[in-house]
Amino acid sequence: MSTDLLILEIKYLTGFVLVALAAYQVSVLLQKHLHFPLITGLIIVGILAGSSLLHYIEDDAIDKLSFITDISLAIIAFSAGAEFHLDGMRSRLKSIKWISFTSVVIGIIAGTRILYLYASKIGFLASYRPNVHLVFALLLAIIFIARSPSSAIAIINEMRASGPFTKTVMGVTVITDVLVIVLFAVGLAAAKSIVHNIPLDLIFIAVMLGQLVFSFLAGLLAGLLFKGVLYFHTPKFLKITVLILTAYLIFILSNILHNLTAEIWRHPMELEPLLVAVIASMYVVNYTKYKAEFEDLLETVMPYVFVLFFTLTGAGLSVQTLISVFEVALVLFGIRIVLLILGSITGELAARDPLKFVPVSWMPYITQAGVAIGLSTLVGLEFPDWGHYFETLVIAIIVLNQIVGPPLFKWALKFVGESHKKPGISRTDKNKKAVIFSYDHISAALARSLKQKGWDVRIITTQETTGNTDIDVKHIEHYSPLYLKKLDLRGTDVFVLLHPDEKTNLRIARWLYENTNPKQIIATVKSAQFLNEFKQLNVKTLEPVASFVNMLEHSVRSPEGTALILGEKDTDTIDIEVKNKDLVGLQIRDLKLPHDIIILSLKRRNNTVLTHGYTRLRLGDILTIVGPRESLEKMMLQFESV
Repeated sequence: MSTDLLILEIKYLTGFVLVALAAYQVSVLLQKHLHFPLITGLIIVGILAGSSLLHYIEDDAIDKLSFITDISLAIIAFSAGAEFHLDGMRSRLKSIKWISFTSVVIGIIAGTRILYLYASKIGFLASYRPNVHLVFALLLAIIFIARSPSSAIAIINEMRASGPFTKTVMGVTVITDVLVIVLFAVGLAAAKSIVHNIPLDLIFIAVMLGQLVFSFLAGLLAGLLFKGVLYFHTPKFLKITVLILTAYLIFILSNILHNLTAEIWRHPMELEPLLVAVIASMYVVNYTKYKAEFEDLLETVMPYVFVLFFTLTGAGLSVQTLISVFEVALVLFGIRIVLLILGSITGELAARDPLKFVPVSWMPYITQAGVAIGLSTLVGLEFPDWGHYFETLVIAIIVLNQIVGPPLFKWALKFVGESHKKPGISRTDKNKKAVIFSYDHISAALARSLKQKGWDVRIITTQETTGNTDIDVKHIEHYSPLYLKKLDLRGTDVFVLLHPDEKTNLRIARWLYENTNPKQIIATVKSAQFLNEFKQLNVKTLEPVASFVNMLEHSVRSPEGTALILGEKDTDTIDIEVKNKDLVGLQIRDLKLPHDIIILSLKRRNNTVLTHGYTRLRLGDILTIVGPRESLEKMMLQFESV
């Protein structure tokens, strides 16, 4: 490579990166103020910067930057495969299998037939032979099946959705996104044979099967490579570098295999890069212990991939072409909706799901994103004569899907009653009751803190208090059974005994134990002589001075850990009960957990269990978890879904 050519390519890359950074900032603003999906914003900015408008990114630059497309497509496929672990959805497998099956079968058979009949009415296809119309219909029908796991996850998290309908949606979304890559590999091979008039004989079938087998084996090898890299404690940026290089290497090896076999056989053989990537990531997340770390690498790199890929995709589009195909895109958008309705409703009825799911069963599957655009890009590269129009048409349809899909998905979640939008930090705190005995600045501060977390708090005191309208304070004459039994203490979750006299705390604890069947009592104790009596009543005791010294010691020895527990880093600590039957029997290492949470302990039948990756969950287990509030919200959705 000459020096001038190298300088030119560096210039192209630098200019594109600057445009991509600007595209991201503009997309964030469009998302914030106009509620545009981030992907749509990136494509719009890419179109503006492309050769059809502002000429910041010329066609020559797009050709030179094709390696970004290759890397992005492989990483998007890695991400799709990484979602394929359904241990947490076992109770919905019947529905997931039926809806996936009917969606794929109806989508391909009916979709190909309808699109083939309509293809002759599409302007850019009118001059082509019927075999091109058939290829167009087949490939578009397959792409119509693609979903968007990332969009579905974002909406589910936003709506705090949980329940059987939500589990079914996630399962179908993940399975169909993997299936569509496999089906596209077969469909594209058949399409090339049809367009180039290569007979569909036994040799062709053997070559196609060989491609699938070689792609599967290559995917396993790539998965083993990742397993080996993740085994070593190397810096994260080195592992990301290996991930990116592997993504590019898959496409390079596919081209090498094609060029070698083209000289020998009539039917050249090549790898299916997206299938290789899907198999590799499925292997890592399902058959190695490095699932969490691999997913963390993908979560780190995916935002950058999205920005680069969708900006570059937009830059390659023509505004004139986009306008010319928009009317067709509206018709095809309507056809896809009809296919979704037929496939989803048929699957729901076959699975015998609740009837309330049936009318809205198709709404969660409208949104499309990375996989669909990636597949359309491959069509554009493979069939340059009409593939560019095909790619533009698919992107126009996806923009419509992105606009219409999320609102309908949210409405469907509300309709089936699985949306739990917006409590405070946690549902575990919402509507819980605490009663604090004794009044001072500590009890008042505790009451205010619990109120901020959604608790219903009362302070019971024998003191006269004034000027505390923000706290519910109840005055009684004496802490005796005569006065205590007049209090309405039903449904109280926690009693906190903060009276400075330990004998008074013990007397209250005995009365509560005998009359209220308390869930939990916490009491302050200053001397050891009462500890055994409190212990017999199952009271959790706290010695203020010793506790303060202990916390100071931890602050000195482990300041970061103490800051996490105390919530000084925008974190919180909560107890989560395992209510989701799909999680019973699973090991903690097999769960899809946020990477920034720490499981401090697991309590089972009042016994603390030492937790590790191989600990199996049971119904009723209570996990104490510390982490950022957003991650704790996700944990509660997963563990408490019933």
